[in-house]
Amino acid sequence: MTRISISNSTTRRLHSRRKPHCITFTMRFLPALLALCVSLCSPALRAADDFLPNVKRIVFLGDSITHGGGYVEDFELYLFARHPQRKFEVIDIGLSSETVSGLSEEGHADGKFPRPDLHERLDRALPKTKPDLVFACYGMNDGIYLPLDESRFAKFREGMEWLHGKATAAGAQIVHLTPPTFHKLDARPTPGPDGKQPASLLGGYNLVLDRYAQWLLDQRAKGWRVIDIHGPMNAFIDAQRKTNPDFVFAKDGVHPNAEGHALIADALITGLAPADADWWKKFQADLAKNPKGAELQKLVHQHVHLLGDAWLSDIGHQRPGVSPGLPLPEAEAKAAEVEAKIRALISKLPPQ
Repeated sequence: MTRISISNSTTRRLHSRRKPHCITFTMRFLPALLALCVSLCSPALRAADDFLPNVKRIVFLGDSITHGGGYVEDFELYLFARHPQRKFEVIDIGLSSETVSGLSEEGHADGKFPRPDLHERLDRALPKTKPDLVFACYGMNDGIYLPLDESRFAKFREGMEWLHGKATAAGAQIVHLTPPTFHKLDARPTPGPDGKQPASLLGGYNLVLDRYAQWLLDQRAKGWRVIDIHGPMNAFIDAQRKTNPDFVFAKDGVHPNAEGHALIADALITGLAPADADWWKKFQADLAKNPKGAELQKLVHQHVHLLGDAWLSDIGHQRPGVSPGLPLPEAEAKAAEVEAKIRALISKLPPQ
């Protein structure tokens, strides 16, 4: 048998010819292999992408309850903790006293100024902030604390339809939140002639908000995304007053305390991601026991208000008495520093 001898130089040439084909094959299919690896090995990443897809910038519109920011802060903390790999931007531009109906009661603020109207600033707010998603929480001020009246109710409906159309035309998704509960103690219904307590221990102006909230919920049939805040707050307060008749989230019946804001945030998160409700509850319980919990919440509060106040000033409004924010570039730089601290703290929390 004749043996064929291949020199070392020939071998090197053969290998050098093969090598580019191997590299070409590998490079051509590397992205697909990586994608397959991610899809098989990282369901958490897939879940993160499924949550609010194509959303980065989130803008909150509303009145003083939104401007106070408690529930917005809780929601931002949820985003940081549950979706740390996503880069959401939360901008709270709620404005105290504001309505979407354009109404103002006579002598508002002791006659110093009428209620600000969202119509005055929305056409500046949307182009400036360029949101991917808008949360809108109106209604508390829109009935101007008077009994139900069809003309006022119509103004609320018209304002909400206008807002919905404007946000959609700007290319943003919009989620409406039903108004929180009005629960001033002197508005409680009294027992009937038989001495029995009424079915609900809420009354007065909250009956107006019941109607406003139900109208918003009815818009789901038209394809609107509506998360119910009003119903859960009603149910919680009613349940508390069965054993503690003087229970309130707010002495004025309007501006909820931290527990009230937490309930709003719970309803918001559950409305967006029902499967996360238990996770969020556990996260909050664990955070309350963590020595760094208070520091983390303080940082989130600072972050939300740095950006929100700056954007509110940059957009402009007609509400006197609102403290101006920093110039936007300065606020964004400071907020980036605070965000880095938030992410560092969250990275050190025990896995959930």
